[in-house]
Amino acid sequence: QVQLVESGGGLVQAGGSLRLSCAASGRTFSSRGMGWFRQAPGKEREFVAAISWSGGSTYYADSVKGRFTISRDNAKNTVYLQMNSLKPEDTAVYYCAAARTRGWVTPISEYDYWGQGTQVTVSS
Repeated sequence: QVQLVESGGGLVQAGGSLRLSCAASGRTFSSRGMGWFRQAPGKEREFVAAISWSGGSTYYADSVKGRFTISRDNAKNTVYLQMNSLKPEDTAVYYCAAARTRGWVTPISEYDYWGQGTQVTVSS
């Protein structure tokens, strides 16, 4: 079992940066792919970024490519999402999730553990 706790959300002006962290507990964290998702009010949860178990492979949604960076530190059981050049449309609750597989995956159905989410609000 994996428990996930996100932190680092907040209010930022457009063009600013935030770094989200996701602290994991559980022995299988370092052997799982990890992902970040987000859900804006009235919208479905959507994929943002994913990383393989080793950190050697990553994948991003087109909407954040070049602005966001996912990384992980298996020694600290933590995955990060560095968000730069933030836009108002990035406003959402951000969730980290642990995948069933070692590689990166995008479908929500491939993730079986979720954090509680952290709010990110970008003002214009």
